[in-house]
Amino acid sequence: MAGLQTKWLQKLLPAPTNASGREQLRAGGGAIVGLTLTAFMSYFLLKGHSGMAFLIAPMGASSVLLFAVPASPLSQPWSVIGGNMVSALVGVACAQGIDNVLLAAPLAGGLAILAMFLLRCLHPPGGAVALTAVLAGPAVQAAGHEFAFIQVGLNTALLVCAALVYNNLTGRRYPHTQHSILQQVHDTDDPVATERVGFTHADLDAALKSYGQVLDISRDDLEDIILATEMKAYERRFGIITCGEIMSKDIVSVEFATELKAAWQLMRRHRLHALPVLSRARRVIGIVVQSDFLNHSEQGDSVSFAERLRRFLMNSPDTHSDKPEVVGQIMTAKVVTARAETPIVELVPLMSNAGLHHIPIVDDENRFVGMVSQSDLLASLYQGRLRVEGAAPAVAVAV
Repeated sequence: MAGLQTKWLQKLLPAPTNASGREQLRAGGGAIVGLTLTAFMSYFLLKGHSGMAFLIAPMGASSVLLFAVPASPLSQPWSVIGGNMVSALVGVACAQGIDNVLLAAPLAGGLAILAMFLLRCLHPPGGAVALTAVLAGPAVQAAGHEFAFIQVGLNTALLVCAALVYNNLTGRRYPHTQHSILQQVHDTDDPVATERVGFTHADLDAALKSYGQVLDISRDDLEDIILATEMKAYERRFGIITCGEIMSKDIVSVEFATELKAAWQLMRRHRLHALPVLSRARRVIGIVVQSDFLNHSEQGDSVSFAERLRRFLMNSPDTHSDKPEVVGQIMTAKVVTARAETPIVELVPLMSNAGLHHIPIVDDENRFVGMVSQSDLLASLYQGRLRVEGAAPAVAVAV
């Protein structure tokens, strides 16, 4: 009997959190900072409004969402500001229109939830804000809409501003813009490569529709988690191959000030499609590919393409020229890199969906150590599959 009771009690307990101790301290510290700033600023700004508290209790609940789960759809700026203010308006309306508190309080909470659903600003502390408007007494009822627009609006706006600064300074993107590594990056009607062999956007939408309940996670984040799970399953099945194992190490590179003609000659001589652009400390500052040269030389219709390319590569005789003269002027500065210890399966979405053909590999100090190309990745995945299936690649033997 005691064993059954223990199991029953264990079912009531939530699953252990995945948040690290550092993350828990970050969230708690954020709430302290956010509430402190909100309280002090509200105190000075609301001194002239009699009967208004400088800080209302539901802000404590909002701080949990803003600092502990800033990625949640319930924590985004419109959800917080819109949810709290519309709930305050609903609460004030119920308090002023219904004399019986026992009826006004539950009605305010329920109507606030419906209003937040309709306005797409669901925020759990909004229910507490609606009840506060009903239960706080004559002072709030006398303030009327000022309670919603001044007190609740000011408290909420200040707390959101604090979360905006604190979360970004401590490494948490806020607002949490929606994105997915499965998003299409081209204009065709075909799905991206990973969707052709795995789940699609439509599959996930259908599953969420059939689920039919509110999820405290964004659709795009859920999509990324599922894809990451697929990658982990692939690693378990085929083994973990890292970028450091398959990368090319003897790589031809250029600097920012390398002349265009010299860079183009390096590409032609070594039959390269891309050159990493490195600083003197061997950190990646850009990448230049063949299309960069071709796109910049496509000017004018009176001469052949070869002549336009030749003119583009020539150094300008003038001291000041609008024409690019060095690699740094045509390179792509925002370069996606990977670590040497990164599993190669993490490169699949970048190369198949985002259209990247070469990914520079860096060490722990962000110094360039090699390059992985699409052909490197394809060959490694092929070899890994052969090892699992117990087959050997076909080899041509010369007799």
